[in-house]
Amino acid sequence: MDKRYNILLVDDEPGVREAVQAYLEDDEALTVTTAENATKAWDVLQTFTPDLVISDIMMPQVDGYQFLEQLREDPRFKTLPVIFLTARGMTGDRIQGYQAGCDAYLPKPFEPEELEAIVKNLLTREAAIAEQQDGGGSNLEGIAQDLREIKQFLGQQNQLVTTPPPLKIDLTPREQSVLDLVAQGLMNKEIAKELETSVRNVEKYVSRLFSKTGTNSRTELVRYALKHGLTQ
Repeated sequence: MDKRYNILLVDDEPGVREAVQAYLEDDEALTVTTAENATKAWDVLQTFTPDLVISDIMMPQVDGYQFLEQLREDPRFKTLPVIFLTARGMTGDRIQGYQAGCDAYLPKPFEPEELEAIVKNLLTREAAIAEQQDGGGSNLEGIAQDLREIKQFLGQQNQLVTTPPPLKIDLTPREQSVLDLVAQGLMNKEIAKELETSVRNVEKYVSRLFSKTGTNSRTELVRYALKHGLTQ
């Protein structure tokens, strides 16, 4: 594995947290952050977006199924890989887990080697998807060119079109930085390199920008931002 990955481990058993964290972090590419329940895990998720989540199911207050539902309802975490690690290993339990949206289901007791293999498989898959999305496989260069042409066209029309006053949309400094770079025609991978962050975090900020501006594509987002003076 060529890069470092951050994993969020959620389990109310201290022994499980310590053992899994120690085993996975033997691999220098993996960093594990732990939380003793879903509520604390959600607080952690407000500070950073991990590359993968490992969660127990049987936890007090908020169980694993409820936690997974909360994740999938948030645009930031809709595609975040989730592994259920649980003592509930009956076929019906596994089916319920997959129907809830987990990516893998590993009953306790488990072999650490198997967990590590599942983790690396999911991380490799997500990295390949991100690379494909940013690598031109979906005509992203054409999209970038469209964005540059839109900006050029609007610039040519400055003498003819009166730009409306900026809308009062509250953007965080990082959201503004991402928006400015999107408007320059940069793809997620390029933006991540420019801002020294992960592609997943860039995707999170782009998703927030879509939500705040009511747009559905990068082209619409740039057109909207230029029209309303949100970027130059």
